[in-house]
Amino acid sequence: MLSNLPFTLPDLRRAYADGTSPETVVDEVLARIAATGDDCIFIHLRDGDALRAEARALGPYDPALPLWGVPFAVKDNIDVAGIETTAGCPAYAYTPEHDAFAVARLRAAGALVVGKTNLDQFATGLVGVRTPYGAPKNAVDPALVPGGSSGGSGVVVGHGAVAFALGTDTAGSGRVPAALNNIVGLKPTLGAISAGGVVPACRTLDTISVFAPTVDDAYEVFSVARGFDATDAYSRPVPEARMTRPPRGLRIGVPDAGSLRFFGDETQRAAFQRDVARLETMGAQVTAVDFAPLHAIAAMLYEGAWVAERYTVIADLLVRDPQSVHPVTRQIIGQAETLSAADAFRGIYRLAELKRLAEPMLAAVDMLCVPTIPTFYTVADLNDDPITPNSNLGTYTNFVNLLDMCGIAVPTAPRTDGLPGSVTLLAAAGHDAAVAAVARGFESDVTRNMGATSHKLRAPVPLPEPAGDHIEIAVCGAHMDGLALNRQLLDRGAHLVGPAQTAPSYKLFALAGGPPERPGLVRTEAGQGACVALEVWSMPRAEFGAFIDLVPAPLAIGSVELTDGRRVKGFVCEAAGTTGATDITHIADWRAYAGAP
Repeated sequence: MLSNLPFTLPDLRRAYADGTSPETVVDEVLARIAATGDDCIFIHLRDGDALRAEARALGPYDPALPLWGVPFAVKDNIDVAGIETTAGCPAYAYTPEHDAFAVARLRAAGALVVGKTNLDQFATGLVGVRTPYGAPKNAVDPALVPGGSSGGSGVVVGHGAVAFALGTDTAGSGRVPAALNNIVGLKPTLGAISAGGVVPACRTLDTISVFAPTVDDAYEVFSVARGFDATDAYSRPVPEARMTRPPRGLRIGVPDAGSLRFFGDETQRAAFQRDVARLETMGAQVTAVDFAPLHAIAAMLYEGAWVAERYTVIADLLVRDPQSVHPVTRQIIGQAETLSAADAFRGIYRLAELKRLAEPMLAAVDMLCVPTIPTFYTVADLNDDPITPNSNLGTYTNFVNLLDMCGIAVPTAPRTDGLPGSVTLLAAAGHDAAVAAVARGFESDVTRNMGATSHKLRAPVPLPEPAGDHIEIAVCGAHMDGLALNRQLLDRGAHLVGPAQTAPSYKLFALAGGPPERPGLVRTEAGQGACVALEVWSMPRAEFGAFIDLVPAPLAIGSVELTDGRRVKGFVCEAAGTTGATDITHIADWRAYAGAP
């Protein structure tokens, strides 16, 4: 029974390591999708038999593939080979022969495409209802708009029916649905994930985005999908970075009193004030800054040059079959027909002027924190006014890509009325790991569900220290907290990062001899071991050599693979050292074996 299994990456890996088949997970995915009662989430849901066959073709569980058997959905402006791409417009549809660059990377890592999700037509909108396929229903409250343009992707993750979904983000389409469906929305640095195989909205501003239930999951998917693509003129090499513990005193800018806009929603204002206070308790130095230049930049996104850029995508369709374009989309993009090249250049010049005005403020902080959305809107609100609510939802999102910033929307504690809280952390291009690391702080000691599911969020494992100062070491026996040899770590300035587990390819032995009794951790073939309980400690790099001198044979320090795919230094055992030892792999926990507290 998988009905109680959260579809997070660690939970799926544990299930697979315990013998669950990917075909069983596919059955559960399809059951969860059916249980939503919402036929408008997907434009194309793959046939169950085809999905099961693809799952079977994965073969035995392979933890070396970071997304082995992980089900995901793809926004229907991103190509999946053999499945029609519509961009929300049947008259535009085509069937690609190849996966989009990012989809190909995810599938090569073992992930399973479940289907193509609904969207605001041509990714034009933040509401999720501008679609001829019927609007998907918000996962948290069906009276609310689902958010757009990546509405179907946000909703399906909000329901917990897939582990993650791809969206796109030009004006906030990878962040607004996250806030509305109580999930994480990661908007990468432009060009870090290739847009090869994506129907553009504004080609100079578009990026594939990631929806997931947790920050760690979103960042791991991003790490797999990213990569330079020489065939995409807007792809660029962005150095990979691992999340590390944010430094205390991090300078975080928030909108000052004159820049905050909640459109009368005082509950949202109170939630944001609460979340800013939490940043301070996390050790950040919070500064109120003037967002006037950013608000002015945000207003430009649906003017001049960038409306014209959208027009280039569907100009032929507007001439050939204008009625096939959603009336609101046609109204917005059709403005380009009245613009000249001079208008476009005036917009580009004005953007440069506003960027220069914003530079001193942005240079004075390490990142920004903003409400992801200023307020909530209902489907009824959109029926009354299809334009204003959409514009308002972009208050804190529209300027981001124009300024070449990266960001991540993260759920916070629920508002006092029960609706989900959400903030977005933003920073300059290339600082994806930094904003994600701060976003994780809103997942610690916070009581909330993941999406609209009944699954409670679990606090993430503490992050390691920044590279260079410390080195992580995994211990599985007498060096663990409070046990006989723990003093050897403490005397060298080490501190506990947190509990962890090995990948399911290790055996654990109680070695002969002692005292003290010692375990031996031995690498074996994938699927023949267990996820062994560990502790990860962080030790000053200067002390590491002296510590290694204390390690007796048959033990050694090697690289230990964790369940999240990371490799850290840790205690391992030579195979010869297991002679006369007791195999305790079935216990997989030295504390439990030794009866330690």
